[in-house]
Amino acid sequence: MMTALPLDPEPTNLSMEEETDTPKINNSFLRDHNYATEADVISTVEFNPSGELLATGDKGGRVVVFQREQETKSEPQRRGEYNVYSTFQSHDPEFDYLKSLEVEEKINKIRWLPQQNAAYFLLSTNDKTVKLWKIRERDRRPEGYNLKDEDGRIRHPSTITSLRVPVLQNADLMVEATARRVFSNAHTYHINSISVNSDFQTYISTDDLRVNLWNLEITDQSFNIVDIKPCNMEDLTEVITAAEFHPQQCNTLAYSSSRGSIRLCDMRKQALCDTHCKFFEEPEDPSTRSFFSEIISSISDIKFSHSGRFLMTRDYLTVKVWDLNMETRPVQTYQVHDYLRGKLCSLYENDCIFDKFECVWNGSDSVIMTGSYNNFFRMFDRNTKKDVTLEASRENSKPRAILKPRKVCVGGKRRKDEVTVDSLDFSKKILHSTWHPQENIIAVAASNNLYIFQDKVT
Repeated sequence: MMTALPLDPEPTNLSMEEETDTPKINNSFLRDHNYATEADVISTVEFNPSGELLATGDKGGRVVVFQREQETKSEPQRRGEYNVYSTFQSHDPEFDYLKSLEVEEKINKIRWLPQQNAAYFLLSTNDKTVKLWKIRERDRRPEGYNLKDEDGRIRHPSTITSLRVPVLQNADLMVEATARRVFSNAHTYHINSISVNSDFQTYISTDDLRVNLWNLEITDQSFNIVDIKPCNMEDLTEVITAAEFHPQQCNTLAYSSSRGSIRLCDMRKQALCDTHCKFFEEPEDPSTRSFFSEIISSISDIKFSHSGRFLMTRDYLTVKVWDLNMETRPVQTYQVHDYLRGKLCSLYENDCIFDKFECVWNGSDSVIMTGSYNNFFRMFDRNTKKDVTLEASRENSKPRAILKPRKVCVGGKRRKDEVTVDSLDFSKKILHSTWHPQENIIAVAASNNLYIFQDKVT
């Protein structure tokens, strides 16, 4: 379970003028587990389209949904706080008897559907199965059953001497989550991403070699729209790492590969999108090629901008922004932690080089954010070309406290507030993050801790 830490009622904002001029974000509050086990490690985090709800999934198959507190006249500062709204077990461990493989319960991705009524809907997936969950509030319960007594036991027909009309009685508010659809048996390999279409009727699920298109109302049938599996697996040269629908064009989707390329597909062209309509790849500089070049060029995440004009990709060392009208090279490239280029050998030995970092846009597409090591996360302002490194840690992130920029010393004399490359803790990393769709509120996951930061509350 996640529990709230005490909040300081006096908000403070992050002053960027002294050390850096970058997007204004300050620490608001954090949520964390009281106990730390492998099952508690957060594996995905996602705001819903309105930003009122925030969902996290963990390696134990649980989904925890937080709801934003409403502002009151007596406590206006509580607006922006997120408290636990619902917790449920989304996936359980399974065993594939045909392949003699265990299927982990870990939640790989969560995606919200737009709210159509009083209930909320979200998709969650582990390695093999996608589930559609309905989350709703209930404050009334039926009473006056004929076939059951008050404690729920079935009554014998001989004891029923009269018929009653059941009625609804007021009850304590309860939030319940029910699985409305289960989409399974469609992926041979591990699902790495899901994406809801802008028509809100279909979605895609993606594994290493295939992309499947589903209708949200049909669970026993899906359409394979991308299949890169060769006839001979020895000829396999790349795998699919992520896929996402265009935010406005329901016929357009993009998927990335482990070789650093992105393919844009148009489903109007043909049913099987094996042939792309656009291909984005930056030419490699021969002078910088090394043994690790292919590994660090693998794209771990792709995100369309809210406007639909740009596509952002994250590889191991950089974040790149592509204009959909220009395939030859990215329009912007941001170095996330280029100081690690000289430590790739040790990062390969401890498997950190295979970490998959996510990237997110802010609501106006002017700022991008991604994670790094030592619980650092980076923010880049696309307009001012300025950036900042911030740290999510319990030591430096007291509720409502000032969040100070951090710097990594690459060479020469280290200043008092700087961190050396050799002292970075590679076991602490920010892999998963999300940004509120309208406001400057971000959520980042660090192991079993969830940190929520926001702009100054006035």
